[in-house]
Formats: sequence, structure tokens, C-alpha cells
Amino acid sequence: MIGAAWNLLLGFAWVVLTGDFSGRNLLAGLLFGYLALALIQPQVPALAGHAQRLPRLIRFVGFFIKELVMANLKVSYDIVTPPWYMKPGVIAMPLKASTEFEIAFVANLISLTPGTLSLDVSDDRRVLYIHAMFLDDEPELRRSLAELERRALELFH
Repeated sequence: MIGAAWNLLLGFAWVVLTGDFSGRNLLAGLLFGYLALALIQPQVPALAGHAQRLPRLIRFVGFFIKELVMANLKVSYDIVTPPWYMKPGVIAMPLKASTEFEIAFVANLISLTPGTLSLDVSDDRRVLYIHAMFLDDEPELRRSLAELERRALELFH
């Protein structure tokens, strides 16, 4: 988080020093700030891992968009075709997420994906209950949800 604050500060400093207050110049300042912080990262312990976060975020966004499109296509196909293929059900998914923020983030990502909805979290915060429209292949659903959680948690560690 310290790296992100420094990156933002360096980006704004770039904008002020160049005198060009456009969005493109701010983006350039953020990029130059990111590169500067990546270069000094080995010497500053507070910046540990900062340079690896942006590539992880880009990979996660690509992965999530792909999952979102595939889930939309599956739900759309089921709606448009006369026989319904859905087999709804509720599963209990063990969580690797430990903090309240991580659990909420994972639960919201699951709810954002069409065909799945986070229902509840157990009292001990170790199990997330999920309603799924397509529970015909439960092991595959569990695998894809675990992959989503793994990639989401990778953003924070």
C-alpha cells in the first residue's frame, strides 16, 4: 500500500512539474513513478513486492473478464434454448481467505459472475456457501471457484 501511495504521489508530482494537467500526462507520470519505484525496490524494504503487483493485477483482470464472458455465454445459452440445462444447488466452499476484506472480495467476485451467488459465510469464517445455477459438474465448479479465490488472494500477498 505504501508503494501505491508513493506511485500516486510521483504521478501527481510529474503532472505538476510538467505543467500539463491532462489524463495522458498523469498516466505517463504514474508509469514513470512505477518504473522508478521498481528500480529502488531492492533498497527500500517498505516497497517489497510493489513491482510485481501490477503484472498480477493485469493477469487477474484478464482472467476475470474471461470467466465473466464464459459465464455470461453459459447463462445466455440456457435462457435462449427451450430445454433448461440448469441444475441449481448450494455448495459449501472451504475458504483460504482469512481477513474480512479478503473474504468479502472473494464473495463479491463470485456474486459478480453470472450463475453463482454468495449466500453466507460460516461463523468461523472458513466456509463460504454458494448458490450455483449449474451444479451438474460439482468438481469442476469447485475447481473454478478455488482458482478464482487463489488468483484473487494472489493480489494481496
